[in-house]
Amino acid sequence: MARRYELTEEDWRRVEPHLPPRTTRRGGRGLRDHRQVLNGILWVLHTGAQWREVPDRYGPWQTACHRHARWRDDGTLGRLLAALHLELDDKGLIDHELWLADGTGVRAGRSAAGAKRGRAT
Repeated sequence: MARRYELTEEDWRRVEPHLPPRTTRRGGRGLRDHRQVLNGILWVLHTGAQWREVPDRYGPWQTACHRHARWRDDGTLGRLLAALHLELDDKGLIDHELWLADGTGVRAGRSAAGAKRGRAT
């Protein structure tokens, strides 16, 4: 059973074909398992935590951070998301009439609006 924020077996079967092949690095060591690293990336994205806080079960935080950057820069993540979007659309699971406006609010301190620092008057 997958932990919170981790890919289920069904999710992994959808995602795996869109990831680059695992190749051997210099020195003969293979790359860390894509699923383990992707679960670490998803953990960071879900929690909003810093890369350095990635739990040990996902491998070194540097691996997750670097793989995320590489997949972002080489287009892997974009292709993966596009493929998943098409799959959902083909199954009729996307409502094209639905629009979403983000109403997230963040409270700012008085000084963010130009107030002077110090005690309130």
